[in-house]
Amino acid sequence: MKTEDCQSLEELRRYIDQLDDQIVELIATRNAYVKQAAKFKQSIDEIKGDERMEAVMDRVRNRAMEFGVSPNLLTKLYKIMIDEMVEAEIAEFRNAKSL
Repeated sequence: MKTEDCQSLEELRRYIDQLDDQIVELIATRNAYVKQAAKFKQSIDEIKGDERMEAVMDRVRNRAMEFGVSPNLLTKLYKIMIDEMVEAEIAEFRNAKSL
């Protein structure tokens, strides 16, 4: 991971804003894939998939440590994100089944 040596607070904030834009776009893309997953699943229990959630959380914890970021921070963020995306996937599943 490469970061620039910023010469001012304004420059630093521009980089952070650019990163935030990328993060939001990546989360939106992830959410779109999660919604697609609903068409491959047979039940709401399968959507909630505790085993998959644990695997994702383990992977995130490991990646956080590789990059020197707090695993607790990332697992908290991912828990919120996954919980919300699971709800969106359930809604997608129910909509598809009602057609």
